[in-house]
Amino acid sequence: MPPCRICGGSVIEFADFGRQPISDAFRLPSQTDEEFFYHLAAGICQSCTMVQLLSEVPREMMFHEQYPYRTSESAMMASHFELFAQRLLETELLDSDPFVVEIGSNDGAMLKAISNAGVRHLGVDPSGEAARLATQAGVRVRVDFFEKSSAAAIRCADGPAKVIFSANTFSHIPYIGSVLEGIDELLADDGVFVFEERYLADIIASSSFDQIYDEHFYLFCVRSVCNLAARHGFEVVDAEHLTVHGGAIRYTLARTGRRRPSAAVAELLDREATLGLADLATFTRFATNAKTIRDDLMVLLRELRSQGKTVVGYGATAKSATAINYCGMTPDLIPFVCDSTPGKQGRLMPGSGIPVRPPSAFSQPYPDYALLFAWNHAEEIMANERAFHESGGKWILYVPDVHVA
Repeated sequence: MPPCRICGGSVIEFADFGRQPISDAFRLPSQTDEEFFYHLAAGICQSCTMVQLLSEVPREMMFHEQYPYRTSESAMMASHFELFAQRLLETELLDSDPFVVEIGSNDGAMLKAISNAGVRHLGVDPSGEAARLATQAGVRVRVDFFEKSSAAAIRCADGPAKVIFSANTFSHIPYIGSVLEGIDELLADDGVFVFEERYLADIIASSSFDQIYDEHFYLFCVRSVCNLAARHGFEVVDAEHLTVHGGAIRYTLARTGRRRPSAAVAELLDREATLGLADLATFTRFATNAKTIRDDLMVLLRELRSQGKTVVGYGATAKSATAINYCGMTPDLIPFVCDSTPGKQGRLMPGSGIPVRPPSAFSQPYPDYALLFAWNHAEEIMANERAFHESGGKWILYVPDVHVA
């Protein structure tokens, strides 16, 4: 068992999801080269309580020029980040010439509002295509990975940052120590590092096992982030529970002793202790629930096939790679998956080879059932696809358990 990537402590495995592909590697049907697979298993450190993957996929294989995810394609997420940008403008960015850096800026969903306000900013993202879209929206971007060396270069060119922000990116980085060293290098003495990540407590509570995949190397809770921050001269001074992505936390870190921690930090730490987020038994139950969901979902899909019912997938999400490949879904059960991302359409779902088609295919004709892989956007999707339900179609969901809506 590899040692903890945070503290070097002993990591105990609690879940094994078997052989998995790169979650965002949507291959063309014409590609005949061998597909890359790795072993997906998760464990918890007995010392610092950080939940982490036991195998690391090279970053260049996951985050590259053609990385397909686009934040702004979800109206809900675009609004979420615009509101947060406005909050920053009203609170942290009141100095005469503040500077904001976003790690993993994607297509600029958050920084557009910062740019429109005339505030100095820089997005850092390894995807040139995402950077191109952000640039078109008026966002300044450096195409690069964020680490100590790139942070030093940014500070040399632009000075210290009052705010460094990251959303659903910080947990992706196994070499997280180098990132925190970079933040230490770039952040102003009175600045803050704010980041949003899926919340381990919500993942456990909802049995959303598909939140575990190659890109999510770490699954954070307030306790483990406090331990991580302390090792690099920072402390958690605020923690805000969010509803996005099935439950997330917006963490605010400052240099140790520079700000008084909010009451929310202590409250969440107490809640995590009550929930047993440092106890192996909690994670063992989670793994058992994942197996139950897998078995129940496959029984339902096979039963519907035997009845002659049609079932298609909805949402070619990264997390669906875990669900599809762990469950063993194949094109005979799910003939295609609909997705609105142009870069995924006409390609194949990782591992399973299930085709990805545009949303127009969903109504030509409507299937009897739609398996919702993008369950964290259920409200938005179901509202947009109201005609499917009105035609008699039914949604299959598997979080927190297998059910039909």
